[in-house]
Amino acid sequence: MEEWASLIRIPSVSCEAEHKTDMIRCAERWRELLLAAGCQKAEVLPSTGNPFVYGEYQCPCPPGTGHDTIPPTVLVYAHYDVMPVEPLEAWHSDPWEPSIREGRLYARGADDDKGQAMIQAKAFEYMVQTGQMRCNVKFIFEGEEEIGSPSLEAFLEEHKELLKADIILVSDTSMIGKETPSITTGLRGLAYWQIEVDGPNRDLHSGHFGGAVKNPVNALCEMIAKVVDENGRITIPGFYDDVLPIPEEERRMIAQIPFSQETYNRAIDIDEEFGEKGFSTLERNSCRPSFDVCGIWGGYTGEGSKTVLPSKAFAKVSCRLVANQDHEKISRAFVDYIQSIAPKSVRVKVTPMHGGQGYVCPIDIPAYKAAEAGFEKAFGIRPLAARRGGSIPIIAAFEQILGCKTILMGFGLEQNAIHSPNESMDLEVWEKGIIAVSEFYNTYPALYTPCKK
Repeated sequence: MEEWASLIRIPSVSCEAEHKTDMIRCAERWRELLLAAGCQKAEVLPSTGNPFVYGEYQCPCPPGTGHDTIPPTVLVYAHYDVMPVEPLEAWHSDPWEPSIREGRLYARGADDDKGQAMIQAKAFEYMVQTGQMRCNVKFIFEGEEEIGSPSLEAFLEEHKELLKADIILVSDTSMIGKETPSITTGLRGLAYWQIEVDGPNRDLHSGHFGGAVKNPVNALCEMIAKVVDENGRITIPGFYDDVLPIPEEERRMIAQIPFSQETYNRAIDIDEEFGEKGFSTLERNSCRPSFDVCGIWGGYTGEGSKTVLPSKAFAKVSCRLVANQDHEKISRAFVDYIQSIAPKSVRVKVTPMHGGQGYVCPIDIPAYKAAEAGFEKAFGIRPLAARRGGSIPIIAAFEQILGCKTILMGFGLEQNAIHSPNESMDLEVWEKGIIAVSEFYNTYPALYTPCKK
């Protein structure tokens, strides 16, 4: 607990330049902790941004113990940077000093990701110090996850051989609930654009020009309205070409997730849900793609009224994508589509902003089965396989660059309030997380198909 606290006390906020030295301090502290946990080697490696922490443990596999094969190599990823703490007045205790109340530890980074990273470190330490570890283990901790991991891909390319592994283990996601443990098996990708519509060379009097000149805001709304049809299907040509069907076994698991549509609607104050026809709400927001307007503006928006025909209109829009959809291909298709439906009475510019690939993990591979066994031992119930609607582009980067799958053994809960004031971690779940990861290491070598030495 004190080691965990020593990390939390370092305000490693990656988005604020004033904390640059804190980033280095936190990286150095993690190096010390990994060595103390049993790594034979740990170092702080430079990057184009904040440093990375690398740790390594080679399983000795002594002769005569039955270990006549090369053990699997597990690469553990985590991040040591955290979000800012503002608004400070909303915290009930000092965000940089851990406070335990009613079975929860409160502090910035309690969950995301110092608490979850400590789960990995302590499970590793337990397995090594009790002589049970039968895997090679590597650690790579970064300091830029909360700002989009700008240095990660170049670092992976540069150190591809160093980071070579059979599976990647990440604890930076959440479970459905404390009584409903789950393993995240999929994340959606993302494509994001800004649309700009230009009309007349200045704002016009809507009485003198209305009905004779195309209003850019009207044109923008008309184009956006055509992107999704009445059945919730996206109309971009070729959009669904690479979308894979949801496996029936996974649909059965999704159906087991405790969910009330009425409670869901009431919680966000809507009268009726909407989405792609033929799919449930939980399938729509995790396994199927979507299109949304994230912001739209133009014309007069001040107090009172101003009868104006605006000269410009803007929107920021995005698509959440699913595994097998390429965000760059979708981005090009969206630009082409909007240009094809743009009226000639206005000029339309579509600017791609950023994107990332989706990810899906098969639930029949050995590492997933080992993670499943870990959760079952710790929580006393088989975990559900659950895709999540959000995006973590670095997970797809791991697969593309390092060539191996990632198991998302996350132990967060919604009430942990990550990124918000009073972030916390349930201590019972934290301890069970250590048990679950330890059991993963116990189980994985037996399921892994190794090469002979």
